[in-house]
Amino acid sequence: MLISLEKTGFNILKINNMGPLIPNGIVSGDWNLVFAFIFGMAFGFILEQAGFSSSRKLAGVFYGYDFVVLRVFFTAAVTAMIGLTFFHYFGWVDLNQLYVVPTYLYSAIVGGLIMGLGFILGGFCPGTSFCGVAIGKIDAMFFAGGMGIGIFIFGWLFPLFEGLYNSKNLGSVLVYQSLGVPRWIFVFGFAALALIAFVITDKIEKNVKKVDY
Repeated sequence: MLISLEKTGFNILKINNMGPLIPNGIVSGDWNLVFAFIFGMAFGFILEQAGFSSSRKLAGVFYGYDFVVLRVFFTAAVTAMIGLTFFHYFGWVDLNQLYVVPTYLYSAIVGGLIMGLGFILGGFCPGTSFCGVAIGKIDAMFFAGGMGIGIFIFGWLFPLFEGLYNSKNLGSVLVYQSLGVPRWIFVFGFAALALIAFVITDKIEKNVKKVDY
């Protein structure tokens, strides 16, 4: 095409370039927050439709009566993983340009334990709590409020936690690289693990008393 929509931030002359879009100049960085808002709203809608606004449903994965959380996130991870792998293979996305959050091992472990405990006690994670707030769930409001207080306290006392927060920086590591296996083998293995988990959790659910949400 010979049309360039530069005023909108989209350059159609570069449409055949490899993604990601913003780093490669296909889409202007000015659209970053716009896309974040659109995808964030879509993500929240999908969470609510999947039942993630219910603390009982979310906590069900820990008690064995509902594994929808596991199935939804396994499905999302496998879909994204396979999609990105094929996009990279066909030259549509350069995986080497995707931002990977650095791994701070010790703080990740401590944070995971704290979040896991909060998940079991409150029945929400940070994202799902706001999903519940959006539809007027009172327990979600208390959870989100407590989370806000916790964030404030952490920011206030950050100098005390800074050493732990920045400890054991492993950089931007990927699981398949840590395991020393090719990317495609890890993708296949992870997808197989997801299918096995679906079968096992389905059998568990059938043997556990259902909970009225």
